[in-house]
Amino acid sequence: MWPYIATLIPSIGLLYLFYVIMKHILEGDRRERIAQAQWERDHEIGPPPSDHS
Repeated sequence: MWPYIATLIPSIGLLYLFYVIMKHILEGDRRERIAQAQWERDHEIGPPPSDHS
């Protein structure tokens, strides 16, 4: 039984590492999109001023 478990440990470790890395990538992407939307909302350019002389 032990050889089977010893054989699966590296695969499980890599799967866990892949999960953690992908979780961080997706979380970073989500935060970046929120920050980008916030920046665009804060720096919105309004309509050009009307020139009524």
